[in-house]
Amino acid sequence: MRLIETEAAARLGEARKGFSRAALSAVYGPEALADADRGDFRALLHRAGEDRLGVWTRLFVIGVPVPAAAAAAAFAPFTIDEALSCGLLLAHGDAVTAGWGAQFDGERLLFSDQLPNTTGARTRDHVVGVGGASKLLLDATSRESVGSALDLGTGCGVQALALAGHAARVTATDLSERALAFAALNAAVNGTELELLQGDLLAPVAGCRFDLVVANPPFVIATPGGGWTYRDAGREADGIAAELAAAAPGLLNPGGTMLFLANWLHRDGEPWAERVAGWFPDAGLRVWAVEREVLDPLDYVRTWQRDSGESDDADQAAAWLDWFDARGAEGVGFGLVGVRRIEGPTEVVCESVRHAVETPWADRVRDWFALRAADLGPETLWTAKLRVADGVALQQSAAPGPEGWDVDRQWLQQSNGMRYAEEVDPLVVAFMGACDGTAEVRLQVQLLADTYGAEAAMLYAQLYPVIRRLVERGFLALD
Repeated sequence: MRLIETEAAARLGEARKGFSRAALSAVYGPEALADADRGDFRALLHRAGEDRLGVWTRLFVIGVPVPAAAAAAAFAPFTIDEALSCGLLLAHGDAVTAGWGAQFDGERLLFSDQLPNTTGARTRDHVVGVGGASKLLLDATSRESVGSALDLGTGCGVQALALAGHAARVTATDLSERALAFAALNAAVNGTELELLQGDLLAPVAGCRFDLVVANPPFVIATPGGGWTYRDAGREADGIAAELAAAAPGLLNPGGTMLFLANWLHRDGEPWAERVAGWFPDAGLRVWAVEREVLDPLDYVRTWQRDSGESDDADQAAAWLDWFDARGAEGVGFGLVGVRRIEGPTEVVCESVRHAVETPWADRVRDWFALRAADLGPETLWTAKLRVADGVALQQSAAPGPEGWDVDRQWLQQSNGMRYAEEVDPLVVAFMGACDGTAEVRLQVQLLADTYGAEAAMLYAQLYPVIRRLVERGFLALD
């Protein structure tokens, strides 16, 4: 299936030259563009005319009709008849409206079924554009050069096109024929080559390995009825995430990385971290699963009904909620899972991170894997020189007492990176106060032992797990 032929796609790419966020900001002003991002199109409506940039802006940013004659001039050398025939534009008397959506990702323009200034799917084979989930995955993916990269469930191709900027070879798969057609179109419009394969998740790349794998799969849990291709994988519960996790060792080259987004169940009596950890094989992987939010079943159902335009379907909502009740589900988590292929036993770390972190997430992922790969054994840290990491501050909570302020709680707070907060006791505060990168840990421990009248070896045995955790979480840095 092709939406338009390759030669016509190249002409469409020629037509869209000059239509970019940078051009909108330069011509209409950054304030007008910022207002449009928030859904206030008044400035753009006032300033966008019937020139090429104005027509593309009115159609694909604001989502209003334009005169057909103006559109014909603005789309040349792509013809208005071609635009109407393929569905890019829809005729309304002497005017035309957008039949597809067009969204920016950096300097790239991506066409999809997601119309401007609208929400909700329109058909079962609806192809989504650039949304919040895809932006998170884009932000979390390292842009270091790799030989081979795979985008599982590519949709309109947003991840695959980004991968093409730093991977020598990019493969993208999708079950949806329409999704692959949009991905092919977007590759042609943006002058990029992709290997596009149709099939269910991993089937098209069976036996292949890659340096980098990304996936924003259809992870929605337990939709009643036929489902929507872009969001419903046809697996039981959170089975698609478990399938990706189990496949990771055979999908990655040594040292390769996988990043995927997922939903997972929170069930009565089963910690979510144990559920997620249970997806992975016993050897060959290091895993960081970060939960960004949890919705209760009702909020989850309502969210996805709004997304598909089915908010009025009470029977569907009831069946969906009954499914959750029957399985003791108390909520649904959403998050990012990073996987690195290693030698040795699998290590899985799961944590809830609901607060804002310093972006890009790619830096957070890079730092986490680097620290987990470092030798932080007791002997190594014993002779290490540590310093308090940049952006770390000690904060205290105190209440008035008989002799002034009584400190009842102390914690470390990061102003950058993961922006963790970590409660610490006075012994750790005293230890960190001397961490300036000049003295080995063994000397600091000996001084503390002398101060507290303790044996150095016993004190280090007490401190070591705390010191290691503070290094792994970025409060202390190795010099």
